[in-house]
Amino acid sequence: MSGAESNVPGQAAPTADLTGWISEPFSAAGFTHDVYRKGDGPGVVLIPEMPGVHPGVLGLGNYLVDNGFTVAIPSLYGTPGAPAMSPGAMVSLARGCVAKEFAAFATNKERPVSHYLRALARDLKEKTGSKGVGVIGQCFSGGFALAAAVDDSVLAPVLSQPSVPIALTAKQKRDPGLSEGELKVIEKRVAEDGLCALALRFSGDPMSPAERFKTLKDRLGDAFEVIELDSSKGNPDGFGRMAHSVLTLEVREVENQPAYEARKRVVQFLKERLS
Repeated sequence: MSGAESNVPGQAAPTADLTGWISEPFSAAGFTHDVYRKGDGPGVVLIPEMPGVHPGVLGLGNYLVDNGFTVAIPSLYGTPGAPAMSPGAMVSLARGCVAKEFAAFATNKERPVSHYLRALARDLKEKTGSKGVGVIGQCFSGGFALAAAVDDSVLAPVLSQPSVPIALTAKQKRDPGLSEGELKVIEKRVAEDGLCALALRFSGDPMSPAERFKTLKDRLGDAFEVIELDSSKGNPDGFGRMAHSVLTLEVREVENQPAYEARKRVVQFLKERLS
């Protein structure tokens, strides 16, 4: 779920509406979802955080388009364009938690949604004619980005505050968010193809536990780049103790604001891997 906003006087997180986005259904792996597309250049699959394709996700999408990417946003849950904070948000979260597609509480699990996202990545690669695509997951979908990279069409997975499995137990906190079989494929791609992943979280975020990042760092080593933003009590940038959404609700378009700089690093990472 989207978290509290950081305290930058006179600034708000960047948002957008559905203007310019073209929607069409995409079916794969037994699922059909509307996919919103926009832009030109190398492809990036932008998986929305809970509660769905909210204005902050669209703001991030437009930022990626403005930086030269073709962006595809699958609407996996919620109502596209609806506010991040609304009564419907809790309904989307509840449905996501029980859907077999996402297996929100399961450990060592190959999630059905990952097969859909791999097919979407292959489709986007073909349509853009690029050598490969990026995949950005956020919050509920954070770990789906790395699971998508089992397919060799994905060259740049970005995990922003990955929060599945929901971290209620020590085992769930340590779980990488994908199955052991999938993680072994990722390790093989790291060793043989030079695959790298970028991951982001706030230091005090209980929904995206540090233990999960440690598991992935231990397995992937230097190929797993971590950006951890300070959200400890009294931190100099005014992030609240519930700060969570690194690339959307916590961004302020002010130079040197940590979430703003993290968003810039994501674009740099995508360009490095996809150009």
